Amino acid sequence: MTKDMTRGRPLSLILSFCIPMVLGNILQQFYNMADTIIVGRCISSDALAALGSTGSVCFLVIGFATGLCTGLSIPVAQRYGAGDHKGMRSCMINAVYIAAVVSVVLTVLTMIFCRPLLVLMQTPADIIDDAHGYLFVMFAGLSATILYNLLAGFLRAMGDSKTPLAFLAISSVLNIGLDFAMILLFDLGVMGAGLATVIAQGISAILCLVYMHRHYAILAFEKDEFAFRPDCCRQLCSISFPMACQFSITAIGSIILQSSINSFGPAVIASVTAAQKIQTIVLGPMESLGITMATYCGQNLGAGRLDRIRAGLKSSIRVGLVYACAACAFSFFLGKFFVYGFVSSEEADFSVILEHAAYYLRVTGLFYPILAVLFILRNALQGMGYSFLPMSAGIVELVARVFAVGVLVKATGYLGVCLASPAAWIAADILLISATVYALATLPRRIPAAAVQKA
Repeated sequence: MTKDMTRGRPLSLILSFCIPMVLGNILQQFYNMADTIIVGRCISSDALAALGSTGSVCFLVIGFATGLCTGLSIPVAQRYGAGDHKGMRSCMINAVYIAAVVSVVLTVLTMIFCRPLLVLMQTPADIIDDAHGYLFVMFAGLSATILYNLLAGFLRAMGDSKTPLAFLAISSVLNIGLDFAMILLFDLGVMGAGLATVIAQGISAILCLVYMHRHYAILAFEKDEFAFRPDCCRQLCSISFPMACQFSITAIGSIILQSSINSFGPAVIASVTAAQKIQTIVLGPMESLGITMATYCGQNLGAGRLDRIRAGLKSSIRVGLVYACAACAFSFFLGKFFVYGFVSSEEADFSVILEHAAYYLRVTGLFYPILAVLFILRNALQGMGYSFLPMSAGIVELVARVFAVGVLVKATGYLGVCLASPAAWIAADILLISATVYALATLPRRIPAAAVQKA
């Protein structure tokens, strides 16, 4: 069911849209975490380290794809908010054309260069084969990931955050079952975990496509709407590619940081892997709140409702800060106990992994409020059509992470590893806060006169 976010109390709309996304994010991270738990407990800590060493590379490629799909859905949200359903459908078709081309190019390039990149990152020789097998399968199935994220983005652009949740729940159950089958029954090791994830995401994409075709009368496409429109593609690319690059720029910093982590050996790699998986679950609601703001701001921009954009930003920041403080307390006091789920206590390095993972969660958890503001402002700016400013914040994050690796890690060792991401968050927030003030001041000039009159 579609939802018009241009009418009603901003806080209520934001929360009602965000909560299904939070549940969906938790489900998605849960089955990603299931990969990690099953690999760590059913194979070995070295296998867990192999899986963990691929995280930043996956973020580089899949983050680019996710950012692209999110960006492609923003003009759809703007047209939906403006009531231009015909333009919205034409926008969707041209977004599919762009996504298809990107999917083919990304798949070919990543399958060729994934192993050289692992070598460049100083991945230890005893885990590089497992890491390469996992990445190769994930990148071979990149089209399924892009299709699901694109369709889910379209649904959210029309205000429907519940349908993607339902299909994600189904694929989550399938993914966990496939994990056990691939790893224990077929003995495919770490590569089997990647295969299970790809199949599960492919099923989610197919379910979204079938549902949209059968239940959305608003998506009854007319023949002329399938035409390639250069003007529409230019607008889509001007928003989506900076968003995709922003994700990838951030990921490059993560790859540099991962290279530094790899130099500490498999035990530390495994500990950071476990800690980051726990952190991903904890941060999911904050990330979902940010994505909600992209849709909310996009629809209200199309409707010419600048007043609602301001009100929504204030409400979302308050909610984000309250949750961030609770997440900080959880990570500091309870995060350690969840590490037991990833590594068997019988492992020789168990005490080292537990100690380092708990330390990572405590240090980074102190900076969650800063990250909450980052998620909200970055996505809000993207929803308002300011695609260059969030990308600039990504560049600032990259510079801060490179500084942390070059200075903090060398000076303080493992503490520098823990402080690298918070340093990037702080640097990005300084830019994003200034950028948001500028955007809100200049936004009236970007809203079409017809939309203002309608509002």
